[in-house]
Amino acid sequence: MKIGELAKIAKCSAETIRFYEKEGLLPPAARTDNNYREYQQPYLERLRFIRNCRAFDMSHEEIRQLLQQVDSHADDCQTVNILLDEHILHIEHRIQELMNLKEQLQTLRQQCQQQQGIDECGIVQGLTNLELTPHTERHTHLG
Repeated sequence: MKIGELAKIAKCSAETIRFYEKEGLLPPAARTDNNYREYQQPYLERLRFIRNCRAFDMSHEEIRQLLQQVDSHADDCQTVNILLDEHILHIEHRIQELMNLKEQLQTLRQQCQQQQGIDECGIVQGLTNLELTPHTERHTHLG
């Protein structure tokens, strides 16, 4: 199948497929005599795998590591388990960061309880005068 057909079946764009090829997540496709990319069923399965991983907010590096395990036909899935445990921990940290952000925004929102001119808006004044604490090391799985 051509790239447009693969994109339609996988519910993504041809640009996404080309990007994943460029990133090394999808192997380069075979080319026809007239230089069109030609994809077989394994490409669709791999593309679905990648897109499902992205739906779980996995980084390209995490996906690459998972694909290495799949491609090497690893004897066990311990590496996969470790990677997923680390990703879950990242999500837990990110949820806490977002909860803190929500609390800060709610506090800021309390500074403007009535309609008034923008110059008197407590939120605008708060955003102007707020002294944010320096960020500590951010928990990220993106490296």
